Amino acid sequence: MPDRREDQSIRTDRPDGPNGSSASTTGDGAALPTVREILALPAVVAGVPEALSADGGALDARVRWVHVSDSAGVARLLDGGELLLSTGSGWPTDPDELHDFISGLVDAGLAGLVLELGVHYRYVPAVVEQAARERGLALVALHREVKFVTLTEAVHSRIISEQTTALRARDEVRERFTALSLRGSPADYIVAQLAQTLGAPVVLENLAYEVVAAEVPAGSEAELFANWEQRSRQAHREPDEWLIVPVEARGIRWGHLIALPGPAHPAGRTGVLEQGAIALALGRLADGDDADEWVRAGRQRLIDGLLEGRFAGLPAAAARLGAAGLPVEGATLHGLVVTGAPVTASRADAAAQALGGRAVSGAAPGWPRQTQASVVLLSLPDGTFFADAAAREFARALVGDEASADHLVLSIGQAASGLDGLLGSVQEAIDLARAPGSRSQRGLAIRRAEDRPLIRLVTSLRDDHRLLRHSEQMLAPLIEYDLARGGDLLDVLGATLAHPGNRTAAAGASHLSRSVFYQRLSLIGQLLGVDLDDGETLTALHLALLVRRSALR
Repeated sequence: MPDRREDQSIRTDRPDGPNGSSASTTGDGAALPTVREILALPAVVAGVPEALSADGGALDARVRWVHVSDSAGVARLLDGGELLLSTGSGWPTDPDELHDFISGLVDAGLAGLVLELGVHYRYVPAVVEQAARERGLALVALHREVKFVTLTEAVHSRIISEQTTALRARDEVRERFTALSLRGSPADYIVAQLAQTLGAPVVLENLAYEVVAAEVPAGSEAELFANWEQRSRQAHREPDEWLIVPVEARGIRWGHLIALPGPAHPAGRTGVLEQGAIALALGRLADGDDADEWVRAGRQRLIDGLLEGRFAGLPAAAARLGAAGLPVEGATLHGLVVTGAPVTASRADAAAQALGGRAVSGAAPGWPRQTQASVVLLSLPDGTFFADAAAREFARALVGDEASADHLVLSIGQAASGLDGLLGSVQEAIDLARAPGSRSQRGLAIRRAEDRPLIRLVTSLRDDHRLLRHSEQMLAPLIEYDLARGGDLLDVLGATLAHPGNRTAAAGASHLSRSVFYQRLSLIGQLLGVDLDDGETLTALHLALLVRRSALR
């Protein structure tokens, strides 16, 4: 469920800029030069600058503007983030007062102090240097006389130029992600665009700290997603290197966007991430009452990637599943295929949690669009036996009531451990669901891979070239006939094999009259040159048909 929040707390606050000043006008302050960068400007280099206080990142303070003053009361004229140029002619002479003067500049938010030597001071007073180091203020001495107006113009030109660049970058980012939201782009695509824009990994998580979508380098998945929930909770409590922005609108928070460390962006990394959060929030509002859409899209991409082999390695894929909320290690795993009714991601997970486990679901690949078929990855506590009673309870929870469950066919792969075993179990369930079969009774049908040894054999040898050659040699005449004439001989053969010894039931399953069905059988026998009453022949044909259906998934 989304987290509804009060108006005062739904603001997307950006982190404070340097020296406590707000970065909202500059997007993380990335467009502002640092004291270190200013010291590298030719106009400043001409004054032979020497950094006397540079500890603790003092030289990395961002400079918003340059102020020139020798007044002892200049602190009250500062707004924060300025670089002060001075000769020190009006400074206090008493050491204690001079120490307090420097402290006052720091309290006013000064970014750095540049003191020109030779006009009033021949060297920097020790008390000034000490105070600057104590308070972490960047202190620079200029050993040659320079025109302050030249320094001011150089720094201000740099600031204005970079702010102009930042404004253009922010406009470009805003236009890009506004267009994505108007087009209704899915969450995973928006996350991918954020990662490309930032040049850094980006993760979208829900309020349960589960990964909904992610765009990260393939080689870093295992390390990044290991113990994701624990690491994410820690990062939320103590933000360090991770940049975290909420995804929320109208007082409802759905999750968070997380950007891992990466290069600076002219528009500010926080500003870019916030634009992505806005696009995602608009998408959630557009989904309306379909609160499952966000999770569904993320889970579908995850399942598609697993079944199509689009992952760098088993450890990385297992970590990704774990980050999505599905424990893989130390669990009993089953691959399931549910046909006969739609299955939502939230219902599948709720049904699994009722059994003490977790589940991730998505549309089954390769089925006709009008066919309601879903793949479910089921993780149960280690050693749990997924008995028929538990399977029936799970199926009822999937659709919400007993009557709807009566239309379901639940195909269950063998129990497995580890991701490799889970993938095998999923393939068994897919092959089982594709195989022709009769419903021995009305109501919910449960099929188990261990009850269909031939399907298990095909699944384990699905890529063996000898098995594929056997299938092609056995079925080639029927395949060519059906392709040339739009025939249904393969379907008739499948119905015959699904109802051995019961041609009446096979005809009904083929939706043909008995006379037409027998004509088809006679034609099949002629084309193949075999006796369809021979048990060994039927077994060979059954194996060939299972291999073909498995290869066409």
